[in-house]
Amino acid sequence: MEATTEKNERTTKQINRIAYTAFVFLGIYYFIQDDWATGVSQFGIALVFDPFDQKVSWNNRPLYQRIWMITHLILLLVSFIWMFYKE
Repeated sequence: MEATTEKNERTTKQINRIAYTAFVFLGIYYFIQDDWATGVSQFGIALVFDPFDQKVSWNNRPLYQRIWMITHLILLLVSFIWMFYKE
């Protein structure tokens, strides 16, 4: 039973990393295509798929992971605000 649970957790991490990467690149693609509303939404959806170990609490995560996620959130908020000024 332990092996199955461990395998499921590893599969979930892989799926989350793939989905996170896909949504980030999809958001960048829409930004390049000048479709800011769709780009912002794709970039925001990417945050749902945490690419790091979700069992580790925020305070116990390595610094680079926290910096990465905060940077992503800041870019999302800046893009959201820019979307309104652009139109």
